[in-house]
Amino acid sequence: MKRLSSIGLFALLLILSGCVTAPRPISISVEREANPWTHLNFNQDPDQFQFAIICDRTGGNRPGVFESAMWKLNLLQPEFVVSIGDLIQGYTQDEAEIETQWDELEGLVHELEMPFFYLPGNHDISNKKMAGKWRERFGRSYYHFVYRNVLFLCLNSEDPPPTCLSREQIEYFSRVLRENQAVRWTLVFMHKPLWLQEEDTGWEQVEALLSGRPYTVFAGHTHAYRLHHRLGQRYFVLATTGGVSNLRGPEFGRFDHLVWITMTEEGPRVANLLLDGILGEKVRTE
Repeated sequence: MKRLSSIGLFALLLILSGCVTAPRPISISVEREANPWTHLNFNQDPDQFQFAIICDRTGGNRPGVFESAMWKLNLLQPEFVVSIGDLIQGYTQDEAEIETQWDELEGLVHELEMPFFYLPGNHDISNKKMAGKWRERFGRSYYHFVYRNVLFLCLNSEDPPPTCLSREQIEYFSRVLRENQAVRWTLVFMHKPLWLQEEDTGWEQVEALLSGRPYTVFAGHTHAYRLHHRLGQRYFVLATTGGVSNLRGPEFGRFDHLVWITMTEEGPRVANLLLDGILGEKVRTE
């Protein structure tokens, strides 16, 4: 079979790409009749990105699990990591103990090679003294950011404890949503799955503000994974990354995991990565 000239190869790549100004980032010999690949439409959408969610560490920490998640996240190299809270054991008024617990946690998190976004759970901010320590270390207990035209809402479900969204917090997110109507998706993170609470927590007001836009919700707290469909959207309750669990398995929603999110134009694709299934290169050596 006659081979194409280098100019012909380049021209064919341009035709395959459908663009004469941006050839694909590959140098490969393309034959006219047959080639040993399916196509050259590479999965390289510049608007697509990946990040990870880390789940409950405490409520009964099992040593070593969260620690292993840190180096496994460095293996996976997400663009950033989002927490859903319960990072320390908390529930104490002892200032020295609170400091010790946060020092330990931050020492682990600082091993990450990518940004880590904190979010408070009931174990992290359960009383006024702990709320004060949160402010000293991290400032705001609720906030938002926009990344590649995706809006991230990080709620504090203990404002004030137990289980409430303050009027100020609801007004804050009302303003944020008004000012970010053109985003392609909205992702909501909170520790407690407020849509499951019987009492009025203020969540229904936030939910009403979300109406009319595509969004997805992530929470934790129960230590048991479950996917809910509500108002035409997906609401996830995540399991654990070291928090107390009987580890009965996926069929019971009881397992240690990281959540891997690939953000696409159709919304987030969710993959649950079991910690036991993430292995480094030295799993077996000569």
